[in-house]
Amino acid sequence: MLLRGRWRRLLLLRAPRPGYRRASSGAAAAPPRYEVVVIGGGHAGTEAAGAAARGGARTLLLTHKIGTIGEMSCNPSFGGIGKGHLMREVDALDGLCGRVCDRSGVHYKVLNRCKGPAVWGLRAQIDRGRYKENMQKEILNTPLLTVREASVEDLLLTEPEPDHPGKCKVTGVVLGDGSTVHAGSVILTTGTFLRGMVLIGLEMHPAGRLGDQPAIGLAQTLEKLGFAVGRLKTGTPPRLAKDTIDFSGLKEHRPDNPPVPFSFLSKAVWIKPEDQLSCYLTHTTLKAQQIIQDNLHLNNHIRETTRGPRYCPSLESKVLRFPNREHQVWLEPEGLESNVIYPQGTSMTLPPELQEQVIKSIPGLEKAKILQPGYGVQYDFLDPRQLTAALESRLVQRLFFAGQINGTTGYEEAAAQGVIAGINACLRVHGKPPFIVSRTEGYIGVLIDDLTTLGTSEPYRMFTSRVEFRMSLRPDNADARLTHRGFEEAGCVSQQRYEHVVKMRAALQDGIATLKSVELSISKWSQLLPEVPISSSRRSPVSAFEILQYQEANLEVLAKAVPEPLGKLAQWRELAERLKIEAVYEWCVASQQQEIEEVRRDEALRLPEDLDYFAIDASLSAEVREKLDSNRPQTIGAVSRIPGITPAAIVNLLRFVKTNHQKTRKQKSSPQTGMGKTHLEKATSQKQISAEFAEEEPEYLC
Repeated sequence: MLLRGRWRRLLLLRAPRPGYRRASSGAAAAPPRYEVVVIGGGHAGTEAAGAAARGGARTLLLTHKIGTIGEMSCNPSFGGIGKGHLMREVDALDGLCGRVCDRSGVHYKVLNRCKGPAVWGLRAQIDRGRYKENMQKEILNTPLLTVREASVEDLLLTEPEPDHPGKCKVTGVVLGDGSTVHAGSVILTTGTFLRGMVLIGLEMHPAGRLGDQPAIGLAQTLEKLGFAVGRLKTGTPPRLAKDTIDFSGLKEHRPDNPPVPFSFLSKAVWIKPEDQLSCYLTHTTLKAQQIIQDNLHLNNHIRETTRGPRYCPSLESKVLRFPNREHQVWLEPEGLESNVIYPQGTSMTLPPELQEQVIKSIPGLEKAKILQPGYGVQYDFLDPRQLTAALESRLVQRLFFAGQINGTTGYEEAAAQGVIAGINACLRVHGKPPFIVSRTEGYIGVLIDDLTTLGTSEPYRMFTSRVEFRMSLRPDNADARLTHRGFEEAGCVSQQRYEHVVKMRAALQDGIATLKSVELSISKWSQLLPEVPISSSRRSPVSAFEILQYQEANLEVLAKAVPEPLGKLAQWRELAERLKIEAVYEWCVASQQQEIEEVRRDEALRLPEDLDYFAIDASLSAEVREKLDSNRPQTIGAVSRIPGITPAAIVNLLRFVKTNHQKTRKQKSSPQTGMGKTHLEKATSQKQISAEFAEEEPEYLC
């Protein structure tokens, strides 16, 4: 590694990492610019920078401090219900956080085990120090990626490209020292730093995180450009000294044995099952409630009208909304050798001396010592409806946004947006079509579609309940859904991962075929598997694949009953587990497939990006026109998800687009003599309807 001032450049630029496909650079020296510049080294920024570099773009990551790359600003955990799905999908696109967590966790647990595998939530308590160290190793050793410590104060802008919407185009950034960096695409992942303000009690300090300066100049630039800017808030609990806590009377929660890794490439996690740490559960008391209620006048953060996270509220918010209740407090370890405990559920912004009183009123924490008080953060975010599904701004061309700047909360949501923004920033520079994950393909697609179609007025968190096709979009099959596309379309997936997925897909197909080929009568199965309650109402013969659908059956049981040819399937544990899940959900997935195709057909009906909803000759109310203009939906499917848009309005919009499309086709096929320039440009811009639209129109308009 070469150190030059505060720069860290990688000599690996000369030779791409084996297994990654790179864009050819030719013999000429690289121009004095980067193809992609990423602003911010948080969870969105690291994934964005990594994805852009893996895709073959010369990438620069700008961060205030290289030492804070991989910093877990709030809770020391990754994953959970819904969030674990995002982790698996990021990993399927060769993202970083999954495999870094597999090398950094101290407590691995699959949540929701009482329900089906489709909604299981992979989760892990993470060693903060190890995660930061491992993430920095990944980032600082990624080919084509340079990391620099610098603040960004402004954007370099120029005239827009004529074939894309937007008032201008970004061409680089202006740093705090006045120097400039040129770029083909820029990604903003500023987290809570955009005009960030830290609050403790009545005190307020400009900061994006405790001890880190906010981004002021950049916020002002975005506002001047006409972006709709909102304000959100979040908070974090106090940190406690582990050796001052009495765990003896608390409920212990042990990790899984064996632990389940996040990454499809990880055969196991780094830590031995027996060396994992436990979490402990306690509860607040009415005394804590009384302290909070008596001192609300000393808490600026809770009195603010700025919206905070609904699903991870502060302790003050819980006391106000749900009085006279005991609230859960999870005591979570922050590292294998750390003396710090994170009291999940006690986020608060009272003055430090009052926080201490609240903590000491909780069972087990009577003698607990606070190492760092809890605090709140208020920050700017941009209305994500100003973005395309590729996370590119509609106002400024080649400017992408990812993470909390789009109104989300959580490391996993940030990472998911980061990997998509990084992929698309790279593709944009290389003149390739955007990489879009639809609602039918992944939780990432649902996340981005919700944001860009509906927007948000509070920090957005992913849940399984937001997803229509949960049976198909499972954690176990994220690689089958996304890795092939990531390899072929985005170029961000390594050859090693691609070959692993191809091997697994072939093994699954062969395994299912083998299981379906083994057919026996119900009476024979009952003799071989007395522990499996096989329904006598089923038609004979019954295949081994159908038997696998029973809760009591698995590959190990079937292999003992029918060693040949099922014995070999039970030897590969990962394959055996996935075959079981495929069998359980076969009927559900098949029944959902028709609905998925209907949604995909709607998503194929694309609308012109520059459509003027106030000027078009269509039977649409003023209210509908305002909603369409505000949300700027890209497809008819997105139109149908906007609240207040009636079925009649959708049909009328379709009718207009169909008529316009037909006119455009006639104009293209006829001589253009006599046509004015303005009319020609309009005809060209309005023709952006996919070929699928022409095939599917009649069914929607009959």
